Amino acid sequence: MQEKNVEEKIIQGKKNGLPALLGILLLYVAAVFGAVISGIMLDSVSGHMFIKIFFSLIMFLCLLVIALGWILLCGLKVLKPQEALVLTLFGKYIGTLKDEGFYFLNPFCSSVNPAARTRLSQSGDVNGMNTSGAAAGQESPSKKISLKIMTLNNSRQKINDCLGNPVEIGIAVTWRIVNTAKAVFNVDNYKEFLSLQCDSALRNIVRIYPYDVAQGIDTTGDGQADEGSLRGSSEIVAAKIRDEIQTKVQEAGIEIIEARITYLAYAPEIAAVMLQRQQASAIIDARKMIVDGAVSMVEMALERLSENHTVELDEERKAAMVSNLLVVLCGNHDAQPVVNSGSLY
Repeated sequence: MQEKNVEEKIIQGKKNGLPALLGILLLYVAAVFGAVISGIMLDSVSGHMFIKIFFSLIMFLCLLVIALGWILLCGLKVLKPQEALVLTLFGKYIGTLKDEGFYFLNPFCSSVNPAARTRLSQSGDVNGMNTSGAAAGQESPSKKISLKIMTLNNSRQKINDCLGNPVEIGIAVTWRIVNTAKAVFNVDNYKEFLSLQCDSALRNIVRIYPYDVAQGIDTTGDGQADEGSLRGSSEIVAAKIRDEIQTKVQEAGIEIIEARITYLAYAPEIAAVMLQRQQASAIIDARKMIVDGAVSMVEMALERLSENHTVELDEERKAAMVSNLLVVLCGNHDAQPVVNSGSLY
């Protein structure tokens, strides 16, 4: 079966809520006044059947207006900036209100927002609501759809990177609704849909990268190893996550503005081992730097002694001097000198 997409219809004008409200109030006043006058006339008129029928009909109409006039008040709608109302009439989509103002619409129109009761860890949701969507108070949720930029802070996930190491990662996604008809009618609940797609996209992207730089790993798909990693290439990873989410939520009328990594760490079960590995790697790098510096200093010392003819050393004494200098320069503790007061030979 071919999927049917609903096109968004923007309702223009109809900002006549204030005149409509005044008219309804005047109608109520006229109905009360007419009911009182009709009652007085029915009591004062006697013997005129047609007149009694006329005033009885007027009283009936006035009482009917008083009893059912509140229905007209249901057609009054107030919209603030960056809010929208998706309207249906007896199940048929008739359009969307997006401009702020005071409107009067068909009182039988109903607004639709399937995500009104959904509460996630994101901006724009009412405080005092839990993540399962159950209300903490008795306040009914609004059917208005927010067009503001919102931030979804999904819960942390445990995902294996491309090397199989479990890592915990969390992201914050900045998004907004750009097509209200798609958001309401193309998916069952656009907030839950967005949250699930964020989880799916995050898993797809994280599996491509190692946590840290690794040898022989291709993260760009060009067939050549590179230095891409979750820790070192966070901007590139975030951009890929954003593009991945955008492709998945396009049909829901949602625009992904930005995706950022808010938390990244090894899973607790391997965190201690990976910390030791990082410490060992840091120690090796530090030792390499110390050895390189020590060798340079020994070479410089031998060259200066040879140029200035300060002392003539044979190969055996040079080897001993090199050994002693390397021990002093590469040692973890301060050297304890031994003074030789005799001859070198």
